[in-house]
Amino acid sequence: MVDTDLMPIPGLVDPLPVARAITPRADGRIDLIGLPKAAIRDLFEEAGLDAKQAKLRSRQVFHWLYHRGVTEFEAMTDIAKTMRPWLAERFVIGRPEVVEAQHSVDGTRKWLLRTADGHDFEMVFIPDADRGTLCVSSQVGCTLNCTFCHTGTMKLVRNLTPGEIVGQVMLARDALGEWPKGSLAGLDDAEDAGHYTADGRLLTNIVMMGMGEPLYNFDNVRDALRLVMDGDGLALSKRRITLSTSGVVPMMARAGEEIGVNLAVSLHAVTKEVRDEIVPINRKYGIEELLEACAAYPGASNARRITFEYVMLKDKNDSDADARELIRLIKQYKLPAKVNLIPFNPWPGAPYECSTPERIRRFSEIVFEAGVSAPIRTPRGRDIDAACGQLKTAAERKSRAQMDREAAQA
Repeated sequence: MVDTDLMPIPGLVDPLPVARAITPRADGRIDLIGLPKAAIRDLFEEAGLDAKQAKLRSRQVFHWLYHRGVTEFEAMTDIAKTMRPWLAERFVIGRPEVVEAQHSVDGTRKWLLRTADGHDFEMVFIPDADRGTLCVSSQVGCTLNCTFCHTGTMKLVRNLTPGEIVGQVMLARDALGEWPKGSLAGLDDAEDAGHYTADGRLLTNIVMMGMGEPLYNFDNVRDALRLVMDGDGLALSKRRITLSTSGVVPMMARAGEEIGVNLAVSLHAVTKEVRDEIVPINRKYGIEELLEACAAYPGASNARRITFEYVMLKDKNDSDADARELIRLIKQYKLPAKVNLIPFNPWPGAPYECSTPERIRRFSEIVFEAGVSAPIRTPRGRDIDAACGQLKTAAERKSRAQMDREAAQA
């Protein structure tokens, strides 16, 4: 039976999530997805293999899991046939369950996914002419309660595990047919057994901008992204990965040092009064403290600018004065920055309206004229509630029986 108890959240302003235990598998097997090579080796030793055999088998299995994308031990053709049942009895190659897959008229794809212990979350793939971006979730629900965001109206259930985070990337590669062929040559050497390259592929970029606040699930997000960046595994460059935070200031430096990916900050306002309202974490970590952390972010430079996400809300944060204050703050803190202007994406019961196209265009012009890039993001996936700020699992809108029927029909 699914454990539906919510994760306890201490405090309203600084809601540090307390990780609830994951429901163990009924069959007692251990899921290998989400584990680095050393952890797989240790498990194999604990299961009875000697040290040399465990090291060899862990390297082989790691390659098949993360480089080839296989989902069955039987497909690991360089492992002895007698060994494969031994692995299957003790371990499993997990993937989040696909409950529902939706396609937008603009090509955007959204998946409703379910964890092994029965909790639902979403991921989105956005194809463009020169790139394909996967929007990855880090939590089931969210605890930040940003008032413009539909996801913020959900309660936080639990953190996603490293396997459930990296599993989203693996599911996307499954769906897009983009596992590299690679080569088994060199597995006995230090050389990589082939790399995934973005050239000619649909999935080129990852953004940690799905459901949840990644820096409130730091360890699991870090461990998952290390697997994504591992040259022996998924092998995606850190320059093609962006982590978005609403401003968990104490964790930002660690993110730069221990993960090293691009940083995006959900700014959305330039005054304390407005940001306190629409991004409540601002009451704990104010704009000045946040921008100081941005200025100190490891690796930030003109070549790797910090992205400020700014949702355009009519008569709330979209005036000429707001645009000029935004420029002043960027220049005051000497930030290598660009600003993504996001037209507000409506959802049922939302307390805001989107700024007019003319107002958004003028805001962009003011920022551009000051020498800061401020492109206007084209809304994608609105018809399937996949656009920025719209993610809220269909589990809260449909009965479980209805989703099961739709999944069976699909």
